[in-house]
Amino acid sequence: MTIVVSEAAKADLRDITVYISRDDPERAVSFVEELIAKIQVVGERPLSFAAKDDLHTGMRSATHGRYRIVFRSDDATVTILRVLHGARDIRSIVLPKQ
Repeated sequence: MTIVVSEAAKADLRDITVYISRDDPERAVSFVEELIAKIQVVGERPLSFAAKDDLHTGMRSATHGRYRIVFRSDDATVTILRVLHGARDIRSIVLPKQ
């Protein structure tokens, strides 16, 4: 399965790196590597992660620590939409603006 990481998710990963780097630069790198490894697992078996139709039809999420990887998948592609801290209002971030 092909994994596509959206520009928003790439920005999220950069922001996470910067945020954690303020206290522990080495941990920032290792934690983002863990998130990327989890994204690889999502790509291998996307249907094993929780459906989040309350966010939007077809969305799913995977958890790593306090972070949620929000994604969609079809027969050939997994699209990583966002990587967000669970304390954030994920619904308002990922729901399409009306």
